[in-house]
Amino acid sequence: MDDVFRKRADLERRPPRSNGRDVALFNLAVALRNRFMKGGKSGDLDEAIALLHNVLELRPSGHRDRSSSLRELALCLSDRYDSQGAVADLEEAVTLGRAALELCLPGHPNRAVSLYNLACSLRKRFHKHSRMYDLEEAIQLHRAALELRPSGHPDRSSSLHWLALCLSNRYDSQGAVADLEEAVKLGRAALQLCPPRHPDRAVSLYNLACNLRTRFQKHARMYDLEEAIQLHRAALELRPSGHRDRSSSLHWLALCLSDRYDSQGAVADLEEAVTLRRAALEVHLPGHPHRAVFLYSLACNLRTRFQKHARMNDLEEAIDLHRAALKLRPSGHCDRSSSLHGLALCLSDRYDSQGVAADLEEAITLGHAALELCPQGHPHHDLSVNRLAVYIRKGFRKRTLKHDLKKPIGMCRAALELLPPRHPDRSPLLRSLVHCLLDRYDDRGVVGDLEEAVTHGRAALALNPPRHPSRASSLHDLAQCLAKRFRHRPIAADLDEAIALEQEALQLFTPGNPCYDVSQRCLTTYLQMKIGPQVAVAPSSAPGVTRVDLKQTIRGSVLETLKSMPNRLLRTATGVLCDRDAQISHFMESQQYGQLLSSCRTCTPDQRARLIHTTISGYFRFVTFSHRWGTGEPLLRDVEGHSVYDISANGGLEKLKAFCLRACEQGYLWAWSDTCCIDKDSSAELQEAIGSMFTWYRRSALTIVHLPDIPNTGSFGSSEWFRRGWTLQELLAPQTILFYTKNWSLYRNLMGPNHKTDASVIKELEKATGIESRFLTHFSPGTDDARSRLRWASSRCTTRPEDVAYSLFGIFDVHLPVIYGEGAEKALGRLLAEIISQSGDVSVLDWVGEASSFHSCFPAHVTSYRKLPLTVSPDTDEQSLRMVWRPLLSPGLRKLYRLLTESPLPQFINRRLALPCITYGVIEVRLKGEDPRAPSYKYKIRASGLRPLQITLPNKLEDAAMKQGALQVVRPWNSKLFNPSAELDAMTEKRLLSMLGRPFHGLLLIQLLHNEYKRIASSTLIVAEPAELTSALQSRVSTLNVV
Repeated sequence: MDDVFRKRADLERRPPRSNGRDVALFNLAVALRNRFMKGGKSGDLDEAIALLHNVLELRPSGHRDRSSSLRELALCLSDRYDSQGAVADLEEAVTLGRAALELCLPGHPNRAVSLYNLACSLRKRFHKHSRMYDLEEAIQLHRAALELRPSGHPDRSSSLHWLALCLSNRYDSQGAVADLEEAVKLGRAALQLCPPRHPDRAVSLYNLACNLRTRFQKHARMYDLEEAIQLHRAALELRPSGHRDRSSSLHWLALCLSDRYDSQGAVADLEEAVTLRRAALEVHLPGHPHRAVFLYSLACNLRTRFQKHARMNDLEEAIDLHRAALKLRPSGHCDRSSSLHGLALCLSDRYDSQGVAADLEEAITLGHAALELCPQGHPHHDLSVNRLAVYIRKGFRKRTLKHDLKKPIGMCRAALELLPPRHPDRSPLLRSLVHCLLDRYDDRGVVGDLEEAVTHGRAALALNPPRHPSRASSLHDLAQCLAKRFRHRPIAADLDEAIALEQEALQLFTPGNPCYDVSQRCLTTYLQMKIGPQVAVAPSSAPGVTRVDLKQTIRGSVLETLKSMPNRLLRTATGVLCDRDAQISHFMESQQYGQLLSSCRTCTPDQRARLIHTTISGYFRFVTFSHRWGTGEPLLRDVEGHSVYDISANGGLEKLKAFCLRACEQGYLWAWSDTCCIDKDSSAELQEAIGSMFTWYRRSALTIVHLPDIPNTGSFGSSEWFRRGWTLQELLAPQTILFYTKNWSLYRNLMGPNHKTDASVIKELEKATGIESRFLTHFSPGTDDARSRLRWASSRCTTRPEDVAYSLFGIFDVHLPVIYGEGAEKALGRLLAEIISQSGDVSVLDWVGEASSFHSCFPAHVTSYRKLPLTVSPDTDEQSLRMVWRPLLSPGLRKLYRLLTESPLPQFINRRLALPCITYGVIEVRLKGEDPRAPSYKYKIRASGLRPLQITLPNKLEDAAMKQGALQVVRPWNSKLFNPSAELDAMTEKRLLSMLGRPFHGLLLIQLLHNEYKRIASSTLIVAEPAELTSALQSRVSTLNVV
């Protein structure tokens, strides 16, 4: 007698309107659902739902058991949705779940289970409709349920498990690595709560393995994939034949083994993947809703095996399976394009093997159909274009089909126009376009196709730097283009370049690979072309390529990676400071190194280069520290030979420990702090560190900023960190940054992986620094717009005077000696001189304040740049543009334009500034008033071609300055403002007139002996305005020597 029979008998003893009938109905419904869960009979579930609807009528609003009835009915409807897919059931389950939760207020014993059940239903609705707000709410509800299920709670593992699933779904949708990392962490916690023989152990093993495989796909760390395989094997053992979830374990284990085959090339992995796929397919008989997935997956593995062993039976079976999957994915199915692609690839392979034109024609038809399902903007659009172009080109080359290359060339061009410069699909599209253009050139002889092929070949090669897996093919393609161009127009440089490219390609291809033989034949041909037709080329008898010492190759790659990193790094797990040798030693002893050696031995050269680069780059990712120095900061001698975690704490050391811990929590092995990772007693090392610091912060995977003066709830705009000199480059250089408050909590509890991607943080940073958001998120070092960069630094200070300038070296990308003791004025002067020498940017002369003893045109203090440059009101600009231009003045304008564009760039040599400028001779200087107590002296200045000026000075002008002809008001000029080779057209004419008519910040210069000048009156702002257009056209252009 089963439980349903007993509960039904109990219900019969309780007729309608009798006491306890609602309980009997509820108990029978629960028993029917339990029997459905074991046997899968839909009739049991339908009856349970009908009974629970009756229960709800007997338990109206206010009834103490109404919430449990709502919850049980929601579960049954959710189960029926899983079984039958009726969306109405899912929607009702969500509605009932919300009603149940409203009856379970905080403190209610069933609140956790109500939160949990509603979250599960919302996740199912997200899977159906892909509405992110459902998933976000599900995550919030699961977090709330988890808080109510503390350590030791019997249902804690379920909450951990489902929260991990939701975070994994959000990672799939949005790509936030923090979600994936948390999902892995929660999965491990759930597994710990499910020891052997726990009923949920298999599902915990399975889910953690799936997340580890996803992390492998993101970071290419083999240890993630190895662990995923082990966990899937363990889950499969707990899901024996007949288990409803066995097919899922078979499928995912096969996926992991396929991934490992792609990485390491072990044939045993591929064979096992095929075996597992067959076993999974046997479970999913015709009519099963997921049969198409398993048909498609097995077909893909069989095609891979065909590519390995060239066994036609594998390819034939793959084609049959893809056709069967395509029938199960009709028009409108989300995966139809994948099946079209898979079948087209197999037919193209069979055409390559057997040459049957019908196969290629069908592949082209399928390719067109797939492209229609992947329009512009679809993530697979570029892949679809590339594959279709390959199929059409095959038919064109063999002349088996009546296709020309106009369409694939047009498709490739259109797709390339929509792709950003560094998109991963750009390189294969460029190569397909090159192939099509070369084929059309061979057919029609249109030189334009050949020239375009050379251009695109160079672009493809630029996207495939050394160690890129496609570099060898790109080298070979470009060599072919250049050799064909040499045949058309014999220019020795083309042939020499083709030979050099093919030689490099031959070194990258593996002997035995068909591409190696093609490359060798091409190189032989090119050499024969160079030597001349009279020289016969002997058959190749070169020995095979010497086997590269793998360990030496890896060590060389490690050394190359470390070149752009700091010499010393803290190992976050141990707190020990490691020099370069210790860093290398740790890597050589690491698990990653052992796995790399094992993986590389079965890789092709291209795969090996990619794997080595990925593993080493991932291992040596490091975190940089940005903070304000305080008392007791630990130096190199304080931590060398010790663990920072073991040294007795003080203010600075506590901060260093916390920094290392945060870096370790984020999953990074290495950390760098400017306190203890530089030997400040070594002037050479200090020079190198200052010159490299911007690069280190830019190269770091993360920069952690500690704001000890900001409480947890405060706004960071008031922090002293924003007023220190060195922290400017520490803000601009990093790509990824996290701000921590006084007690090392994340600023405003923002849990994202990068605060620079948070719009609210960027808005606060703009307000705190005066720097535009585009520079905060995408800053490029250099001398462009130097005046703005100096203004950013003008409100900052440093402990050592010279650091005001040294802290800007990286921002301006200049390399100058570090000479502590030279003083701030000289340090700043050397920096400004270098900026002018490199860029010719005279905007750095636009400042107000005390002049430097280094040079009269440079300020003594960077604070002189706080004042904003002169901005012209729209009315003033419009007025200058509306000036009436008379034809009789055009010769004067052309002459002035020529003088301005031909003027040299500013040069700074031996503390003398050769300054191109427009000069206005001072006619009269008159003292209008004075107040010796202030002191304050007002002068009226008349200069040729300018409106009268009035300036106020703190000091009285010397008598020599009062003499007529002693002073000049000058407008510094940068000839880069106009193209010297361009003609004076109407647009340039208007622009020049507008500039000449605007007010400007002028410099007042006094003439010295030997035709030299010196800037005076720098403490006041001189705003000069041309008197009229005619006088502006008669401006004198000169290059003055200013000291």
